Amino acid sequence: MIEDSETIDEFLARHSADVEEAVRKAAAAEIMPRFRQLAQDEVDEKSGPHDLVTDADRNAELYLTEALRALLPGSAVVGEEAVHANPASYEAIRGEAPVWIIDPVDGTRQFVHGDEGFCTLVALAVGGVILGSWTYAPVRDQFAVAVRGRGAFLDGRRLHAGSPDPGRDLRIAASHPDFTTDEEKRALLGLYTDGVSVRPCGSAGLEYLAIARGEVDATAFSWEAAWDHAAGLLLVEEAGGTHLTRTGEPFRITGGNALPFTTARDAATARRVAGLLASGAA
Repeated sequence: MIEDSETIDEFLARHSADVEEAVRKAAAAEIMPRFRQLAQDEVDEKSGPHDLVTDADRNAELYLTEALRALLPGSAVVGEEAVHANPASYEAIRGEAPVWIIDPVDGTRQFVHGDEGFCTLVALAVGGVILGSWTYAPVRDQFAVAVRGRGAFLDGRRLHAGSPDPGRDLRIAASHPDFTTDEEKRALLGLYTDGVSVRPCGSAGLEYLAIARGEVDATAFSWEAAWDHAAGLLLVEEAGGTHLTRTGEPFRITGGNALPFTTARDAATARRVAGLLASGAA
């Protein structure tokens, strides 16, 4: 629990491991017992067949909401499922109180289909600035943590995104054009050019982890939901990468971004991808 005179930086120094423990416990209690064991009545559609929610999502978010608020009294929570039930709760991201940003199962479609490509994402932000990041892929038993100014780590090993090897195609994970506006679709089509290899993205959190590990060069995402991006953005930044919208500005979790945006292993790659998105949209 935070002490009266403690700053958020001090809180993170003392309690990052406690957040990790809460994430692991939520996954063990609410997610993994349902992996490949989901009953039909435990899966629902939200906006359509590509937007699913399960009892694992709902229960893991409730578990984390209680645990994280107990760690940091006075903090707010912006969770994917709570915002679906009450869209106004998203406004906490724009406030000055510390806010936990939670995606209990990032990659729900993969989870429902029994694929291991899902993770749990938690970030801590204040005033729109992401200060802490926790990414857990329970089937793979991978846990990535980043604290602003203190680096990014995967299972205790420091992450360095590095730069793409010169002379080979850029490897980009991108939103599928079919799930975008016409303008965003045109922007994404700008990526389909010589020297670029594009594939559909999977779990956003795992794509960010792949960038931080140097396995993917960049992403091109066409949606803003903070629970999908906050943890990964800080993870990549602390591994040496960066992010830009197609108009060349850093992505803001508070919204109002020119989409699509890119997150990349280094600044040069981010500028190149943002330029391709801008040229496609023009």
